[in-house]
Amino acid sequence: MSPALAFHSTRNPDNHVGLSQAIAVGLAPDGGLYVPARLPRLDPASFPAEAGLAATAQHLLHPFFAGDPLEPELAAICREAFTFEAPLRPLAFGNAHLLELFHGPTAAFKDFGARFLAACLRRLPRADNRPLTILVATSGDTGAAVGAAFDGLPGLRVAILYPDGRVSPRQAHQLGSFSTNVLALKVDGRFDDCQRMVKAALNDADLQASMPLSSANSISLGRLLPQMAYYAYTALQWWREHGQPLNLIIPTGNLGNALAAVWVRAMGLPVGGIMLSCNANQTLPEFFAGQDYQPREAVATLANAMDVGAPSNFERLRWTYPDPVELRRDLQAFSVSDTEITATLKRRALDDGELLCPHTATAAAVLDRLQQQGDARAWTLVATAHPAKFETVIEPLIGQPIAVPPALAAMLARPASAQPIQPSDMALKASLQAFPRAH
Repeated sequence: MSPALAFHSTRNPDNHVGLSQAIAVGLAPDGGLYVPARLPRLDPASFPAEAGLAATAQHLLHPFFAGDPLEPELAAICREAFTFEAPLRPLAFGNAHLLELFHGPTAAFKDFGARFLAACLRRLPRADNRPLTILVATSGDTGAAVGAAFDGLPGLRVAILYPDGRVSPRQAHQLGSFSTNVLALKVDGRFDDCQRMVKAALNDADLQASMPLSSANSISLGRLLPQMAYYAYTALQWWREHGQPLNLIIPTGNLGNALAAVWVRAMGLPVGGIMLSCNANQTLPEFFAGQDYQPREAVATLANAMDVGAPSNFERLRWTYPDPVELRRDLQAFSVSDTEITATLKRRALDDGELLCPHTATAAAVLDRLQQQGDARAWTLVATAHPAKFETVIEPLIGQPIAVPPALAAMLARPASAQPIQPSDMALKASLQAFPRAH
């Protein structure tokens, strides 16, 4: 085996663990997020030109898995996770392309990372026969992707926390449509409450002693690392065809998807400009405009999966860029209001025949601003979810129904239920302790 790459907390670089342990526990004991001791560098020419998405993922992620017990399983893990494509197609407007990341079972980009994490965790040995409980806070799409990835897997349970009334009806149905090893909890609060409750549970020593816990949010390396694969694959395709780096506009809330692209660029692959499109939550746009980082309560928007006021992966971003001046030089973030989202959705559908989800519409709005400022670069918008998941927003604007992908239609045909809970650590602890343990 190759020498193992060590991983440590963003808050304590002296406490090292292996990749398997970092994936298994999710959150570091001090509340920080696991990062590699260093980001490997890769030569773009080292990737075989004919490699598909799964093979590209294997080559990209091998330095992270080298020397770890999961290293011999990496090829099989990638084949299990990357069973659907991430096509790049030209848009009908603005010298731009669309990277479609919504062709998985729950019609959202989160399917890639969730399936990869499930493939890793089911291969990791556990000290006893108790099931591992995966906690996930979701503002819309993460929970369904994790539920689908872990649905029915022996020895693994999932508890999904989502803000009641702050996800789309179809998202809510998905979250409650899985089998008995997946528990949907609708929290009387915001996404940030859900995220705080998950972190508190993961740091509760007594609870961890009574039941092994891990996380499936983008705080988990097992979610973050595979998200790098579709950026590497697309950037390499673009570079071979055009001889230029790929420029990206990425809708973001918790910063996981955007950070994946940042790490791909830092590893030496041909990613150029990265712009972050945010909704009306101002935490990131204000920071990148030069203000101090100031987390706050999230506000509800049409792009609900991005309703985050305290993005967890900001810690990893600051680890990647210790110098805030350099960080602000290499990234920009823009806020897009609900009014702009609505106008963009309607204009692109009626004028150009392009159906976008509300989150992807924030990226299209940022593209409009850049081009109005004279930016002539070719940009790729990252499409994070299928528009059919947001029919209550889009269909009234365009005056016609949106076709539902078969996988999503099958999920919506299942019965669904969710348990209401208050936004408190004790409420989550009680729900977890009542979660049936046999599976």
